Amino acid sequence: MTEERSARRGSTELWRPADPAFRADPYPFYERLRSTDPAHRLDEYTVVVTRHADVSSTLRGPDFARDIERHSAAPAIDPVSVRRKERASNGGRSILNLDPPDHTRLRRLVTQAFTPRAVERLRAITERMVDEVLDRAAADGGFELIDDLAFPIPFRVISEMLDMPTDRSDELRDWSQILTATLEPTATLADLDAAEAAIGELIPFLDGVITDRRRNPGEDVVSALLAAEAEGDRLDMAELMAFVVLLYVAGHETTVNLIGNGVLALLHHPDQLAAWRDDPALDSVAVDELLRYDGPVQQTVRAPLQTVSYRDAEGEAVEVHHGEVVITCLGAANRDPEMFPEPDRLILGRPNANRHLAFSSGAHYCLGASLARMEAEIAITRLIRRFPDLRLVGEPRWRDRLTIRGVDRLQLAF
Repeated sequence: MTEERSARRGSTELWRPADPAFRADPYPFYERLRSTDPAHRLDEYTVVVTRHADVSSTLRGPDFARDIERHSAAPAIDPVSVRRKERASNGGRSILNLDPPDHTRLRRLVTQAFTPRAVERLRAITERMVDEVLDRAAADGGFELIDDLAFPIPFRVISEMLDMPTDRSDELRDWSQILTATLEPTATLADLDAAEAAIGELIPFLDGVITDRRRNPGEDVVSALLAAEAEGDRLDMAELMAFVVLLYVAGHETTVNLIGNGVLALLHHPDQLAAWRDDPALDSVAVDELLRYDGPVQQTVRAPLQTVSYRDAEGEAVEVHHGEVVITCLGAANRDPEMFPEPDRLILGRPNANRHLAFSSGAHYCLGASLARMEAEIAITRLIRRFPDLRLVGEPRWRDRLTIRGVDRLQLAF
């Protein structure tokens, strides 16, 4: 190996999540990684992969685990790592970071509440909710997309699915922001403390709802989960609570960012906005291209169960062993020119846009993918067709995040 390549592999210059420029626009950094060091070793315990083929095979491969705290051999020397390991060892895990057979069992149970028919039943409700927002916006001559549409619609839809009260939406949004901050590579001990406090407020609220639903079951998802059986199995209380927390947070948080990022991408590509506005045939495929172009989830992690090998830019092997961690960069994979020609262009009719990895892949493919697609399709199509002269007012404001990427403020006028 040349000295230049060795230095490149050991360099952290290509992967700088603490750099505000990286978080503001990670795609130029991704492109450089993909072209110069696609299996980039950060340290002796961590490798970042950025090519679509590598990310896809890692997410789908049976030789990788999602339970990082269990399989990583990296020493927990900083306070954040220590706290994460302590929480995992005390049972602080959800379906997101479980592996088979536990993941298979829980997924089988909860999938019964997410059938296509169950999602489709929410279409008319979602359309009515969006139209109510747009009616108010029309009277005002404009609105702020995130607070007025992108957040309240997914929140109200998931509340409808769970039959949850909607009078605490401001608190829930705060809790969601606090909890998702812990997913960031730049999370601090203060972020973890804040998340524990948020969970301490959220769980009693949900406990009351679940207790009531046991006594008075309905046709909502919580009732379905309480009644779900597969091979004589049921969710225990801890599993049920963890899953309801996940649904209540993830069930709207990523969709908020999908709608916000998607509308901004369209405003930056007015030819594509006009094409979608005038062609209903794009309704069923356009959201996939928005997810590919600037998806809300930028990265996830896996741990190899045995030695695996990637190839660097020169074709040499980069081995990753059990005890190490692979960061799969979804955002970089979705801009890989080997899979998507002209990857930095938004092309709503792109024939293979559904090959994106914004919803992950394999066993951990997003359970709510069909719901998110439906909500985004309705929100965006009704917005752009109701207001053909839609325009951006001022500069958008981005949340200072990397793992969960999203616009925080987007003022629009008609």
